[in-house]
Amino acid sequence: MKPDCCDADLSRRTVLAGAILGVSAAFAGLAGAPGLGAAEPETGHHAHSELSPDQALNRMKEGNRAYLAGGAAEPDTGSGRRLAIAQSQSPMAAIICCSDSRVPPEILFNQGLGELFVIRIAGNTVDDAGAMGSVEYAVAELSVPLVVVLGHERCGAVGAAVAVVERGATFPGIIGQMVQPIIPAVLDARRSGSPDLLDASVRANVRRTVDRLRRRSEPFVLDAIRAGRLRIVGARYDLDQGNVDFFDEGEALQS
Repeated sequence: MKPDCCDADLSRRTVLAGAILGVSAAFAGLAGAPGLGAAEPETGHHAHSELSPDQALNRMKEGNRAYLAGGAAEPDTGSGRRLAIAQSQSPMAAIICCSDSRVPPEILFNQGLGELFVIRIAGNTVDDAGAMGSVEYAVAELSVPLVVVLGHERCGAVGAAVAVVERGATFPGIIGQMVQPIIPAVLDARRSGSPDLLDASVRANVRRTVDRLRRRSEPFVLDAIRAGRLRIVGARYDLDQGNVDFFDEGEALQS
């Protein structure tokens, strides 16, 4: 006769085996679900902007001019707009910008609710999986026609990378890891011989991110660029003046 402890042990093993089989079955079901385990992202969950890439870029420029003029065109942030987009979004652009509190994209581009898909990360890089995945989501699922990489004057993250290059500075926690992707841009800027290394590094960092997106994105992003459905541009926001300089627009705007 088996002792009670053996029966209890066998019972635990039986329960555990059943749990493992249940979890395996659940994952198998998920793998066949739309958008999970598929070779290409699932699309069509949201309406998409009817603007072309050039029209979206012009709208962004007009918005910044309105902001500089004191908000000449009031953005739609009311309850009607909120309810209209509650079930689905169709932003006209994705913005990769710094976390800096002085750089709020919806305000400086004078846009209302649901117009911008904003990805904020210190130093406006896409080396973080969350940032790059967000860009891919905006392209694959929301069909945004425009991606703007927005750097800004006196960026603290870029300044930290400059301090690492120039003085071998160190930072607490994982701040050092955060600025590591910006260091190549600082080295590029330093080789250029610019008298203002910080500002040159801000622009070089934007160019680096733009180049990463234009040349080394997933095939579905590159296909959208080649087909003319997507445009990726680089810009710099001036904290003092309030204007956005779109200094890397890629191909010229179509008339």
